[in-house]
Amino acid sequence: MAHSQRFLDLCNEARKVVKECSCDDVKQWQDEDKQFVLVDVREESEWAASRISGAEYMGRGIIERDLEAKYPELDTCIVLYCGGGYRSALSAEFIQRMGYTDVISMDGGIREWKMKSYPISK
Repeated sequence: MAHSQRFLDLCNEARKVVKECSCDDVKQWQDEDKQFVLVDVREESEWAASRISGAEYMGRGIIERDLEAKYPELDTCIVLYCGGGYRSALSAEFIQRMGYTDVISMDGGIREWKMKSYPISK
């Protein structure tokens, strides 16, 4: 899907202020049993079709509303992913603005995760 330039500009601005990691980083952290919350911020239909093993769903439209009730500690390590890394960067920016201090956007998203043949749940 081709993204509009305004959307890309918005995402690139968000990426300047959020921490990002790679799919390889997330897979390594899972293998090492690092403590973090992996959150899928895609649409519910995307989540239903497939997701990264161990992830939980909190879509971009509800994450800011529901996150604090589930994770009240502002230092919780939260790794967000979407299809390619754009929506997760936008979500990470807003979560940081809520006061969360350890928020990471997974660059490449589930598309790159699948390309690397990492575990997927359906």
